Amino acid sequence: MAAVDRLLDRVTLRVGVHGDTWQRLPHRNPTRGRQIRISWSRHTDPRAITFSFATGEPVVLLIIPSGTAAGAAGATLELTAQDTAGLTPDDSLTLARVPSDPAARPTLRAATAGSSAN
Repeated sequence: MAAVDRLLDRVTLRVGVHGDTWQRLPHRNPTRGRQIRISWSRHTDPRAITFSFATGEPVVLLIIPSGTAAGAAGATLELTAQDTAGLTPDDSLTLARVPSDPAARPTLRAATAGSSAN
């Protein structure tokens, strides 16, 4: 949170997360000499973290699932860096061809099993 404050030159007031995804977060977090409120909701996207500031618009961070192939992760970053008004996090991941279900992601062994080593 302190890094977001420094990078954006803003004062974070609140961080919003999906309650079922982030189960071990406190309701407040001490950062840079103050307490930042962490709000939990089941109505937000579980792949997003929302930062609300004293001034300016909120910033939504998209969480790219761990184990995502580098090409798909890069495509997601490029897509979200563009003007994507109206796209949900799910839309961005789908357009970048990132599986929404971690179990659906192929492993390296499954991806290379059909290839020939000649």
